[in-house]
Amino acid sequence: MQEFKDWNLKVKETFNATSKEVVLTVTEAGRTLGLSKDNMKQYVEKHKLTKIPISRSVHRYLLLKSELDQILDNRFDDYSLSPKDSLLNR
Repeated sequence: MQEFKDWNLKVKETFNATSKEVVLTVTEAGRTLGLSKDNMKQYVEKHKLTKIPISRSVHRYLLLKSELDQILDNRFDDYSLSPKDSLLNR
């Protein structure tokens, strides 16, 4: 039986296979910051993160993992935590 794969995840796999930049879906990025998908979308707008558009819809996009890592590094600097404690590494 074929496993269901979300459209965003399919696009992410294709993008990561053909690009040097690693991307995350909005849901994955939100999970790493402890935010819901809707809250992550607001966070993206507020902090003007780079959105990689998905041609199928105006409202769908992927996010650069490097920008998210930078946000996490800044957060860890503020709280004296190590990146190894990140949700990304679980």
